[in-house]
Amino acid sequence: EVARATRDLPRPAVVAAVRRILGEVRQSLVAGESTAAEPLTMSHLAPLVAEAARQSLEPVLGRVINATGIIIHTNLGRAPLGPAAVGAVEQVAQGYSNLEYDLTTGRRGGRTALVEDLLVDLTGAEAALAVNNNAAAIVLALTALASGREVVVSRGELIEIGGSFRIPEIIEAGGCLMREVGTTNKTRAADYEKAIGAKTAAVLKVHTSNYRVVGFTEAVSLDDLVALAREKNIAVIEDLGSGNLYDKTIGEPSVAVSVKAGADLITFSGDKLLGGPQSGLIVGKKDQVRSLRRHPLYRAMRLDKLNLAALEATLRVYKSGVPAEDIPILAALTGSPDSIKNRAEKLAAGLTGLREISAAVVETTAEVGGGALPGREITSRGVALSSTSFSVDEIAATLRTGPLPVIGRVDGGVVILDLIAVGDTEIEDLTRAISDSFR
Repeated sequence: EVARATRDLPRPAVVAAVRRILGEVRQSLVAGESTAAEPLTMSHLAPLVAEAARQSLEPVLGRVINATGIIIHTNLGRAPLGPAAVGAVEQVAQGYSNLEYDLTTGRRGGRTALVEDLLVDLTGAEAALAVNNNAAAIVLALTALASGREVVVSRGELIEIGGSFRIPEIIEAGGCLMREVGTTNKTRAADYEKAIGAKTAAVLKVHTSNYRVVGFTEAVSLDDLVALAREKNIAVIEDLGSGNLYDKTIGEPSVAVSVKAGADLITFSGDKLLGGPQSGLIVGKKDQVRSLRRHPLYRAMRLDKLNLAALEATLRVYKSGVPAEDIPILAALTGSPDSIKNRAEKLAAGLTGLREISAAVVETTAEVGGGALPGREITSRGVALSSTSFSVDEIAATLRTGPLPVIGRVDGGVVILDLIAVGDTEIEDLTRAISDSFR
C-alpha cells in the first residue's frame, strides 16, 4: 500500500514519513486518544505517509504578500530587495565571482572593499565595514574598543530590540562593564562627565528607534557627547538602529549627520530603512574601523557573497541620487496617497466576481515597523474583506495558507488588506491569490 502511494517519491523522504506517522499513532495509542472503530491498517496509513513525505519535500521559506500595513515587517523578512539588488544576487549566485580576487592585479583582494568605498562616499566617513547584522556590528565595536573596560550609556537608551535582545546584554557580550547614567527620562551632560573615569573606554549612544519617551525629558546631543569624549580621550559609539541614507524627510536620523558630528563609530542596519539585505554597517574614523577589521571576531561576522552583491547594488542605487523609486521600502514610505488608492480600487474591482466574499475600499492606518519611527501613523488605503459564509478568522487563515500566502490583519470584524507595502506589480498576483482561495 505504502509503496504504491509513494512510488513517485524518494525513498529517504518516505522512510522518514513512515517513522513520523507510526510515531504519532504510537503516541496516540499510549495516551488513549485513538477512537478508531477498526484497527489501523496500511490502507489507512499509506495516504498519510504519502502526504507527509510530499510536505517534507516542499520548501518552507517562500514568498508572501505583505498586506499588514507594516512596511518593514520583521516576521515577513523586513525589506524586500529592489530590482538592481535582485539582479546582482542572481548573477553572482549562478557561477563564480571575484569575491576576494582583484581583477587588476590578479591577486587576492578584500571581499568588502567595494561596499566600504560606497559607504564612505555616501556618508562622508573616513572608513567603513560591513558585517552580518547590526547587533553583530555593535558587539564587534564594543569588543574591539572597550573589552574589559567601562562603557557609559544613558538609562533612557537601554532598549530592547527584536527577539528580546537587550542593549545591556550586548554590552556584556562585548566583554564590557556597563556604567548607567541619568534616569529613564532625563540624562544630562554632567551625568556622563561624572561617570567617566580611568576605566572608561567609550560612551555608547543608542537611538531609541522602537519607542519614544515624551513629556518631561532631556537627552544629550551627539555633538555634546563628542566634545566631552574628546576632552576625556575616549571613543563615542552610536547605534543608529534602522539607519537612514536617504534624507531627513522620512523622520529618522541621517547617518551622514552623525558622521559630521564626529562619532568614532556609527552602526546601523542594512535591511530596514536602507532597503538592502540583512547586514550591519559600520562607518567612522579610520583607526577605529581598522581595529574592528583586525579583530578575530570580524571573520565570524562577515557577509557572504549573495548579501554583498545585494548590498553593493543597493548602495549604487543610492549613489545614483534617485533611490526612492528603486528601493521598495522608500517607495512605500514616499508613495503618493493617490497611487495607494488606485491599487485598492483595482484590487476591489478584481474581486467583484466572488460570490461569498465582499470587498470594499477603506481608509487605513499603516506604520513603518522594523523599530523605525514608533508612534508615527501613515494614512493608507486597503480593501476590507467580509463574508456571510466565513468568519474573519476563516478568511484570514484561508488567505494565509494558500499557494501564495496573503498576510493581512483582522480589524473591526473584517479582514483588512492594507496596500501601502503592496507594489503595483503585485496587485495582479494578490487578486488571483484571493480569487483562487474563494472561487
